[in-house]
Amino acid sequence: MFLENTVNHTEQFGWIEVICGSMFSGKTEELIRRLKRAQFAKQRVEIFKPAVDTRYDDDEVVSHNDSRIRSTPVPASSNIRLLATEVDVVGIDEAQFFDDEIVAVCNDLANSGIRVIVAGLDMDFKGNPFGPMPALMATAEYVTKVHAVCTRTGNLANYSFRKTLNDDLVMLGETQEYEPLSRAAYYRAMQKERNKNNQTQILSSEDSESSSE
Repeated sequence: MFLENTVNHTEQFGWIEVICGSMFSGKTEELIRRLKRAQFAKQRVEIFKPAVDTRYDDDEVVSHNDSRIRSTPVPASSNIRLLATEVDVVGIDEAQFFDDEIVAVCNDLANSGIRVIVAGLDMDFKGNPFGPMPALMATAEYVTKVHAVCTRTGNLANYSFRKTLNDDLVMLGETQEYEPLSRAAYYRAMQKERNKNNQTQILSSEDSESSSE
């Protein structure tokens, strides 16, 4: 269980909190909740997000249920190190889209006495660990894994199933493009996709043979 520390009384060092999970699991909503609590406590807060994330707003961090907080879009994680000055708390959304240097940036900020709160997808649409998230989870003092609800079984969902035919690792989307699934539902959906692809390849091969005759 995550016990929210808001002030570090005994150490000059900060710490790292990671909020992870699938699409539609409430990661950004939880990030915003913690940051707004810090703002209410009159702590100095700075929020960053990758510049590529413009789904809801160019500047604000926005959750799926329209919770919002002002942020600074940055093209690379190194910008965060330069901009996060004279603050008590740093929030970072969609961390999976940042380069690997984000791990060193977060540790440098924590070592300088800043509370760092990071949210991101822990797995990509193929079910593999996503970008720098595994390293961030390993070096964080606190990791909170949140879950969506599987749209097919009603069980807890921790996979983000992509419904569109696009193999790009980074593809921004919402419910039209992604669906939260449980392990069992995800396995069946991926098996169905593989069978469909195999059938397409067989038909394509047969068509090629027919045209060559």
